[in-house]
Amino acid sequence: MKKIAITGPESTGKSALANALALEFEGQWVPEFARDYLLSLQRPYRYEDLLDIALGQFSLEKEKEAQKPAFLFCDTDFLVIYIWSHFKYGSCHPWIEEMVDQQHYDLHLLCDIDLPWEPDPLREHPSHRKALFNLYLQQLEERGKPYRIVRGRGAVRTRNAFLAVNAFFNP
Repeated sequence: MKKIAITGPESTGKSALANALALEFEGQWVPEFARDYLLSLQRPYRYEDLLDIALGQFSLEKEKEAQKPAFLFCDTDFLVIYIWSHFKYGSCHPWIEEMVDQQHYDLHLLCDIDLPWEPDPLREHPSHRKALFNLYLQQLEERGKPYRIVRGRGAVRTRNAFLAVNAFFNP
């Protein structure tokens, strides 16, 4: 199984890209657990909720992995939760920090911020996208994670991601 994490700041098309790539490669995709979790809360989320989100995401990934698809596209990864936790709260639960390095992905697709911001009740920082993108880039580099940056809009973005995945696994 080739496991690909779609990562990056808010409003960069991660969900649409993960779904499109799963269709293109006839694989599976793991949706973002946080969205449903946060929409079901009857209160603003807190630091403690990030661990529940990480555990839920991990569980969803394991369910899809059990189906043994040739390609698994994950619409978020522990890096997203790690960076968000540090950015919003200044710290991160130790289990999440540990999982950033323990959870294996063959490739990370880092979504650039070249898409226009789309308002959403769950999105919080339209003016911090560049800073957040740089944090992702820095973390991927420092941790030695294989990655490709995905740019473009609509079908161009999907095509660029497809080409990046294809080139990575078929050099």
